[in-house]
Amino acid sequence: MNQHIAFWTKAQMRKQVTVIQGELAPSLVLTNATYLNTALKKWVKANIWILQDRIVYVGEKMPEHTTGTEITDLKGKFVVPGYIEPHCHPFQLYNPQSLSRYALQRGTSVFLADNFMLLFEMNISKALSFMEDVNDLPSNFFWWCRYDAQTELLEEENYFSEKSVRQLLESPYVLQGGELTSWPRVLHGDDTLLHWMLKTKKAGKKIEGHLPGASEKTLTAMTLLGVDCDHEAMTGTEVMDRLNAGLQVSLRYSSIRPDLPKLLRQMKEEGITNYERIFLTTDGSTPAFYEEGVTDKMLQIALEAELDPVDAYMMVSYNVARYYGLDHLFGMVAAGRVAHLNILDDVTNPLPESVLAKGKWMKRDGKDVSDDRDFQFDWEGHGIKKREIKWDLQDEDFQFSGLVGIEMYNSVITRPYNVSINPFSEEINGESDECFLMLIDKEGKWRINTVVKGFAKNLYGFASSYSNTGDLLIIGKSKKDMAVAFERLKEVGGGIVLAERGEIVAEIKLPLAGGMSNLSIEELVVEEKRLTNALRERGYQYEDPIYSLLFFSSTHLPYIRITQRGIYDVKKKGLLFPSIMR
Repeated sequence: MNQHIAFWTKAQMRKQVTVIQGELAPSLVLTNATYLNTALKKWVKANIWILQDRIVYVGEKMPEHTTGTEITDLKGKFVVPGYIEPHCHPFQLYNPQSLSRYALQRGTSVFLADNFMLLFEMNISKALSFMEDVNDLPSNFFWWCRYDAQTELLEEENYFSEKSVRQLLESPYVLQGGELTSWPRVLHGDDTLLHWMLKTKKAGKKIEGHLPGASEKTLTAMTLLGVDCDHEAMTGTEVMDRLNAGLQVSLRYSSIRPDLPKLLRQMKEEGITNYERIFLTTDGSTPAFYEEGVTDKMLQIALEAELDPVDAYMMVSYNVARYYGLDHLFGMVAAGRVAHLNILDDVTNPLPESVLAKGKWMKRDGKDVSDDRDFQFDWEGHGIKKREIKWDLQDEDFQFSGLVGIEMYNSVITRPYNVSINPFSEEINGESDECFLMLIDKEGKWRINTVVKGFAKNLYGFASSYSNTGDLLIIGKSKKDMAVAFERLKEVGGGIVLAERGEIVAEIKLPLAGGMSNLSIEELVVEEKRLTNALRERGYQYEDPIYSLLFFSSTHLPYIRITQRGIYDVKKKGLLFPSIMR
């Protein structure tokens, strides 16, 4: 196996053993540590020896040789394994590089990540190279094998095929199939998807479900078809149903489903006392949601709910590592594991005062001591650069027709409605809560036009290259301001732009493939808040406008979606009207 995923060479392993044999000094020793022994489920005192990126000994002894060894006394401190995020979407305005640097300061060092964006930006070979090379960062990234696009694509076979699924499943960096948003297709007889699921199981890998509102009968059926875990429980009863069906359960706390406090309370009411088959996930939340924390925030909620700290810390470390067969590498403070360690001043405070990632200090005594060189990443070398828009909008692109529009029900649910405005007007009356809505191919080959109701009443021009497929969303009451927003989007090479009366009001530049910023999470939080506040001032009233943009095309949600193929009725599984070639 490649050493990027922490399987060491023979020479490295021999060298590590010489430390135990007293022939070589370790690089770092943490003395007098009280650490979480996940094998015994108890706190134990020990000295921890580290050689470079690997823990080589945990016990009472000190090394025979300490020349050149850094020795740090942790008396009164607590050591827990680095936190693991089991379900993330690392392209939500941020990118894997910026997410990992931010999350490491808060103790999260391993990610199970969606590779959805990569499949749209590069061929499968380049995607696999990216998925490997990102592990040069101090964090570790493992990935999913997507089976479908959760939208209607014009050429789906270009992205999801027998060959691409096979290549993904052969990668040691891919640990699971899914998330299975297309489970109704499997349940109703889609043998192609079931074939890929069986290939996933034969490869010894897990399948992540996506089963919101699923009944006991459906959960049982999906378990029979190979699903191993689900993150969509919204009540304590639904958690119990999943556990009873034999599923692993990932409790979600995200920007559109901040359910965790309620879930933990209801789980206690259900009599759930064993947390060994339970994780915690933020499910790819947007930057501003992470301002209060990442995995550490979920741990804080769990501890405030009076969970035993041992159970809480194991839910974000050992439970995840064991489930994915990675407990020989992560989730334990034990010999042989990657030196991802969090040092706490108190077990009731999950925000680490110090963090080690692959044996290097990322944070020490509350201060960021990470090295910029450890977080360098060659984006352009992996084919990720500014979005080049080499075409212009024409007058005919602003032709809106059709009687069926899209009405917002909440951040992510949309339903059809009968359009009442004059679609041929240059500007929609200010009293209406309707806006023109366009989805345009990023290459300029096709477009689909409709009207959206309830997105924002006073939004005049808005353009976004951040979307489900990387195609362009353009929204507004004024066709002129929509064009202004588009031109600015084109000028900056991708982003989210709000225009009003010919002026740019707010924007987030996304120069990495039109969907990711190269700013730090801290900087991006400021920009996202500024944009969100500007949208709220213009009538956006739901939880998360960034997720609204992402899910306009997502056909795993009801009831009507704007997709590459056209306006799609999710319930009837058919097009209401098709996209138009430009």
